[in-house]
Amino acid sequence: MNRTRAIFIAILAVAILIVAASLIWRGTTGAVSDPGLTVDRPEAVTIRILTALPVEPWVRSAAAEFNRSNATVDGVPIQVEVIGMDGLSALGRWDRNEFGALEAGMTPDALTPEQRAQLADFPTAWIPDSRYLVELANASYKERLGRDVFLTDGEYRARPIAISLFTWGLYASRANVLEAKFGEINWQTIHDAAIARGGWPELGGEAGWGFFKLVVPNPSKNVGGLAAMISAAGEYYDRTDISVEDVTNPEFQKWLSELMGAVTDFSSASAYTAEDFALFGYSVGDGGQLLESDLLQNMQGILTRWEDPLRLYYPAYVTWFDFPFTVWVGPETSALDKNAALEFQRFLLSDTQQQAALQYGLRPANPNIPVDAAPESLFTTWQDTGVQAVVPRTTAMRSPDRDVLLALLRWFELNVAQ
Repeated sequence: MNRTRAIFIAILAVAILIVAASLIWRGTTGAVSDPGLTVDRPEAVTIRILTALPVEPWVRSAAAEFNRSNATVDGVPIQVEVIGMDGLSALGRWDRNEFGALEAGMTPDALTPEQRAQLADFPTAWIPDSRYLVELANASYKERLGRDVFLTDGEYRARPIAISLFTWGLYASRANVLEAKFGEINWQTIHDAAIARGGWPELGGEAGWGFFKLVVPNPSKNVGGLAAMISAAGEYYDRTDISVEDVTNPEFQKWLSELMGAVTDFSSASAYTAEDFALFGYSVGDGGQLLESDLLQNMQGILTRWEDPLRLYYPAYVTWFDFPFTVWVGPETSALDKNAALEFQRFLLSDTQQQAALQYGLRPANPNIPVDAAPESLFTTWQDTGVQAVVPRTTAMRSPDRDVLLALLRWFELNVAQ
């Protein structure tokens, strides 16, 4: 054996002795050697989910169950906090950066302790009413920061967790008269009923009913009001895409003004229009286009109070909400936060929770779950009122861009809002 090899073997033997001694010492004392660069792991991670009002009751119930399940991410317990917020309100707060997103190039480690504390309430994820709200918010941040904050692909992409269509809901007594007069329920029928100078007697109804009263959500309080106007524009123009030029067309504006003029009082209506419908009955309206889930949740209240069941009809040009679960991908939330949000997303899309959504009149996003999958499904409970498991013969409206939404909202504020 030459001298070089002997030295190498001696060094190796010493190293083995040192490692063995270290292991023996740690085993007897319980001490842990320096692990090097590590990230402190919190005792628990709390994720905050901004949630659209139509799905808030279901998501809040699911969150309570999730919190009781002792779910973890990388061994850290997860707690979910649900914050209900209308989609338009949330979009406005994102646009104004009221949640406090960092400026381009800034990272949390460059902040003062006070500034980092302010990020503690930053939303981990957003469940808005519709995917186009996500796209609008992301476009605003991308222009400001030069990067996406909400993704359309990859692990953190926006994924729908439930679906609800906009549908006609009319009291059966009124629906029978309109069908006898016009043959079907659509926006033109509602328009013609709205402008009938002689009121219900001219339409074939009772004099005591007065004039036809339309119910749609207040567009300044509920993004559903904009969805209803988009559906009306689709039928008026007989196509699925609406432009700013269409909104500002004087003939369309006259037609839409006559239609919306049949709403009793936008100023006093709450964001929960279907709930007002159930509470106040005919004084609120005779029928209108509302979110299917809202109508189904209030069917029993309407029947109990007014003994005149609602009938549901599906429009030729349909709009809908798909409630995308959207994870914020910026540095304001940690990787642990983001992955915890994905755990809750998977929980919402599980078979059990998708079946639970049926009790709130929501159509499952999970294709394995039909609308009659649970005995408590509102689609089963109210199947005799016109609710359909599969909606035929409809044309889906394309999502409007920011300019169209702003034009519709501005038109409403100038011509209808009181």
